[in-house]
Amino acid sequence: MILITGGAGYIGSHCAVNFIENAVDDILIFDNLSTGHIETIEKLREIDRNVKFIKGDLKNKDDIDSVFKNYKIDCVIHFAAFSIVSESMTNPSIYYKNNVLGTLNLLDSMVENKVLKIVFSSTAAVYGEPDYTPIDEDHSKSPENTYGKTKLIIENIMDDYDRAYNLKSIKLRYFNAFGADKEARFGEWHKVETHLCPNIIKAGIKGETFKIFGDDYNTKDKTAIRDYVDVESLAEAHRLAYLYLKEKNTSNVFNLGSQKGFSIYEILKAVNKVLAKEVKYEVYPKRQGDPEVLIADIKKANEILHWKNEFSVEDSIRKAFNWHKKQKL
Repeated sequence: MILITGGAGYIGSHCAVNFIENAVDDILIFDNLSTGHIETIEKLREIDRNVKFIKGDLKNKDDIDSVFKNYKIDCVIHFAAFSIVSESMTNPSIYYKNNVLGTLNLLDSMVENKVLKIVFSSTAAVYGEPDYTPIDEDHSKSPENTYGKTKLIIENIMDDYDRAYNLKSIKLRYFNAFGADKEARFGEWHKVETHLCPNIIKAGIKGETFKIFGDDYNTKDKTAIRDYVDVESLAEAHRLAYLYLKEKNTSNVFNLGSQKGFSIYEILKAVNKVLAKEVKYEVYPKRQGDPEVLIADIKKANEILHWKNEFSVEDSIRKAFNWHKKQKL
């Protein structure tokens, strides 16, 4: 059985679908539903009625201890984390408690119950402002926001737990996740949406004005450049990482992106094309903690995991648009 923490959330739910559809073991989802949704669990159970769900909070160690005591877990896929960059800067306390303390409780419970394999949802935010691009896994780590700092702390803890307790981990450093399930069953659904693509799409659907944060970066069109990776491709990367961990029983770290950079204006243009309309926008000051350019070097994931981002930017935007239309959010 595979335990997916945060499996009721955006990327976690897509990972669960991938594992179910590829018949990868039984699935148990652990989520406190603070950012995930019970409706997501219900939809997963429509695909596989054997999906198990336990509502619990990693900050309460008794909650996660009971999971390992009552179920035979072979591996953990760990998504449960707060991930809003701006919020992490204004309220760092909840990020250290939820992300770092929660993960410590999870890892301690794993060690105590001799479950020694974990695939970790990390982030490109661990790198900070890049010294060079594309960014490979050996790039220096100097996160510019609290969110990235918490993820780097967790990576370091996992390395220590490997040395001390033989707990093997695969860290997957995402760049910018976007898109949706190709059948429009699952998509990006946050109570407070801070991500670029869904906000442009929702503004276009509702006829609202989209906010661009910063047009004074030192880039080709003065807006921030990011590497976008489709959420279904991310889900596949977790499956491949799990199979790698199962076979090799060794820790490793991989970047997940497309190795292409797109500015905010370029993403806006692509959304306009998919929606067949011009989305209105206004420019606001840049946000604290946002690096100028982040582009992934993904050769390692290509070569070792045999993984690649399967979708073009327009493919991912179209899938997200189809999901948003269906939800009427």
